[in-house]
Amino acid sequence: MTTTNDATVRTVVGNLCLGSAPDSWGVWFPEDEHQVPYTRFLDELVEAGYRWLELGPPGYLPLDPQRLADEVGSRGLQVSGGTTFGALHRPEAWDAMVAEVRKVAELTAAVGAHHLVFIPPMYRDEKTGEFTESPELTAEQWRRLGGAADELGKILLEDYDVRLCLHPHADSHIQTQPEIERFLNESDSRYANLCLDTGHVAYGGGDNLDLIRRYAERMGYVHIKQMDPEVLDQVSAEQLSFGEAVKRGVCVEPPAGVPNPADIVQELSTLDAELFVIVEQDLYPCSPEVPLPIAVRTREYLAECGLSGVRRPRGR
Repeated sequence: MTTTNDATVRTVVGNLCLGSAPDSWGVWFPEDEHQVPYTRFLDELVEAGYRWLELGPPGYLPLDPQRLADEVGSRGLQVSGGTTFGALHRPEAWDAMVAEVRKVAELTAAVGAHHLVFIPPMYRDEKTGEFTESPELTAEQWRRLGGAADELGKILLEDYDVRLCLHPHADSHIQTQPEIERFLNESDSRYANLCLDTGHVAYGGGDNLDLIRRYAERMGYVHIKQMDPEVLDQVSAEQLSFGEAVKRGVCVEPPAGVPNPADIVQELSTLDAELFVIVEQDLYPCSPEVPLPIAVRTREYLAECGLSGVRRPRGR
């Protein structure tokens, strides 16, 4: 059982394990003047009541495995997965990307985690909003993307026992539901699956519950997040970049936006899989005092939905 106050007692959802990530503390980059030091993030993560964390952008937390293990373990924390970035549709970038992803996978495995969240590049600059490439892929690029995802996923699984979970993202080529479904259809479930980010799916106009129901076997990991419908309307009307949308407050704490976290938790609880559900609320940039109170309220709200972070999911 999990108790959120004297009057409210809910049954813990047994197949889901709650955690959080640097993103919820306004961290988007390895180093940035607007971000809190990683020690403050870790300390406040514990203060907010979380036990599991995703690593966030490589280089924000220590890259040395022993130092990372010490920083995390001394606070009673455990790692749910790593985070990495890459352009699967660009063959010329393959060798350099694999080399970088291997480093993150090795670090992830060294601290006992088995999931690697893979974020595709945005076609608009994160800070300026300028377009850096076409927002649509060609048929050949899609074919390349699916094959590269399988090849990379096989490397990660066989060499590090780490599973590739691709993260749909605003202003990326895997944003809308048709694009998410195309990725799933172009890739092999043995090697590449989905990090369902509920906020980014909503940002792209997708239906999270439909994806969970129709692609249950491809749900490998979850980011739980909400978007403000009014700001989403502004994104559509003004063709805003994701960076500008975040500045306008598109990411909100539950239960203020869409989708409804309780519905997501309920649907995930029906799956024949044990999953990490990681809180992410894009806050970059934000004042240092902003994240902690939000993190506490979010954990308490999700506890009422039955989400707890008391044990490691065993996987499928």
